[in-house]
Amino acid sequence: MPHTTLSPDTKIVLPGGAGLVGQNLVARLKDAGYRHIVVIDKHPNNVAVLQRVQPDITVVQADVSRPGDWERHFEGAGAVVMLQAQIGGNDYQEFVRNNVDSTRLILELLRRHGIERLVHISSSVVESVADDFYTNTKKDQERLVIESGIVCPILRPTLMFGWFDRKHLGWLSRFMQKVPFFPIPGHGRYMRQPLYAGDFCNVIISCIEGRVKDGIHNISGHEKVDYIDIIREIKRATRSRTPIVRIPYAAFYAALWTWGLFDKNPPFTTQQLAALSAKDEFEVIDWPGIFGVKRTTFRDAVEETFNDPRYSSVVLEF
Repeated sequence: MPHTTLSPDTKIVLPGGAGLVGQNLVARLKDAGYRHIVVIDKHPNNVAVLQRVQPDITVVQADVSRPGDWERHFEGAGAVVMLQAQIGGNDYQEFVRNNVDSTRLILELLRRHGIERLVHISSSVVESVADDFYTNTKKDQERLVIESGIVCPILRPTLMFGWFDRKHLGWLSRFMQKVPFFPIPGHGRYMRQPLYAGDFCNVIISCIEGRVKDGIHNISGHEKVDYIDIIREIKRATRSRTPIVRIPYAAFYAALWTWGLFDKNPPFTTQQLAALSAKDEFEVIDWPGIFGVKRTTFRDAVEETFNDPRYSSVVLEF
């Protein structure tokens, strides 16, 4: 069956759609002409940001890991993109609820309402050597989707950045603005394959429109960039004058561990530091060709992230 652009009035439901990917996806779905977008997300601050930035879509504040009135929004949906995920934090049960329990519930809603178009957002970490709460529960989540029997594309993105980015490059840029020097753990030569959220959202839209209907796809950044060079690129794009200073790894780890004692939801954890230094290299496939989308260079993507007049100044809290 050839892929077709859905009607602009097709209802597209985005559970967990007020986070980084969701906010970017809503912006690009609207640019592509889609009008009936429903976002269900439990984070009040991010929901408020989405309602302010995109006042013409339906935004529901609800916890999709628990049954509730939000379930009625799946009725009549033409497509669902599963975006809900617990990424950071130190409470394992939060990861189970938000990555596993929520998925079980949403898959049941898809079956109940006969919704045939699902796009599942997994993560490159399911193939990672890392052993942490996020990695382990994302593996469980993907297994649930595969075992459900619902045919859908499963996308495994690598580290992402873009508009609305609190966690990764966005947090790093704001941290750079606040400190007298920017600390780099160890030598800083930790190879990353950063993926631009704008490109990833175009891949998702391609899936929604039926160009790719199934399979597991590793969506990695095509450019290999060392962590220290990512920081240098942020410094260039934001015109920062903050010096970059290497800090011994052990001292950096100790500082994060101490921070975690006083901050229940730290923006960067010792687990994430360990993942940063894990020697992961992810498969690079021709996703621009497979999904029919254009790839943005890392430099252009950083420039767009920090200097776009519409969205660069909008920051999420989670």
